[in-house]
Amino acid sequence: MAWLYIMADRKFGTIYIGATSDIVRRVWEHKNDLVPSFTQKYRCHFLVYYEEHQDMYFAMQREKTMKHWLRAWKIALIEKDNPEWDDLYLGILPG
Repeated sequence: MAWLYIMADRKFGTIYIGATSDIVRRVWEHKNDLVPSFTQKYRCHFLVYYEEHQDMYFAMQREKTMKHWLRAWKIALIEKDNPEWDDLYLGILPG
């Protein structure tokens, strides 16, 4: 299992797109600034969108494609499923 995810600093703010095989761990790392990265610099601590893929190849292909999208397309994707840009992190934590 693999994941494509989008982190943001606030509604309509800075966004970051990533892919991972462990979404809970990776988002936790972003939220706690454990890895020097874009998300640390721009404080993208809110998980606002994610999608599951069958393996990392597909998740990484989707990431690569979406990074070339217009910003408006990325915002439309987030708003379709998460119009308030709520932090979805608690919803992905195991039971």
